[in-house]
Amino acid sequence: MLQQTQASRVIPKWHAFLERFPSPAACAEAALGDVLQLWQGLGYPRRAKNLHDAAARIADLGEFPSTLAALLQLPGVGQYTARAVLAFAFEQEAAVVDTNTARVLARVVGVRLTARQAQEAADAYLPPGDAWAWNQCLMDLGAVLCRPAAAHCDMCPLQTACAWHGSGDDPAVGSAGVSTRQARFDGSDRQARGRLMRSLNAGPVTVAQLPVVMRCEAARAGQLTNDLEREGLVVRVGPVVCLPT
Repeated sequence: MLQQTQASRVIPKWHAFLERFPSPAACAEAALGDVLQLWQGLGYPRRAKNLHDAAARIADLGEFPSTLAALLQLPGVGQYTARAVLAFAFEQEAAVVDTNTARVLARVVGVRLTARQAQEAADAYLPPGDAWAWNQCLMDLGAVLCRPAAAHCDMCPLQTACAWHGSGDDPAVGSAGVSTRQARFDGSDRQARGRLMRSLNAGPVTVAQLPVVMRCEAARAGQLTNDLEREGLVVRVGPVVCLPT
């Protein structure tokens, strides 16, 4: 849920999900449409499908994976999520690289980093036995002091070790893992897709209604609906579109 979504929006949904689906098995047994309905408001519904698919995988395994290789086999789980689970849930020795950590690492090293280099740097700096606290500290450092703009270098505990020091070209710009400004949401495909998914919460939508619901021309509405159907997020039953059952 925290992938590309602010914690303030996630917290109430997280509590709602835990109440509705207290275990992976409970989530796996529910219809995907029920999961998508509860997910509404978080955006990027493909993540909800990945969550549902991952729950089914975990239920089949009979236990929650606790190794990097096993976690990476779950749908929608990449290096960041897998290592975050290892560090924060299982308190294992894992270095987590999120957008804030990646920015700190690039600036400390002083060069733009590839994804592999960023992970290697994070692994090298990780103090044995303190992974849980260390990862939280680096994330907070990037979120509070080592900001994308107007970094508070004079207050940074890493200022003596930092190669950038807040002057000259910022090595974090273009470095792997460092987020960039998102494309405009108003008028985007994401907005049109979101309108349809929100409308489907109340019930099926006829194909003829798609342009009105999505507020775009018929050809674009049809293509975006086809994309959603191909991704398994909606189903078409005769003349209507609805959530999966």
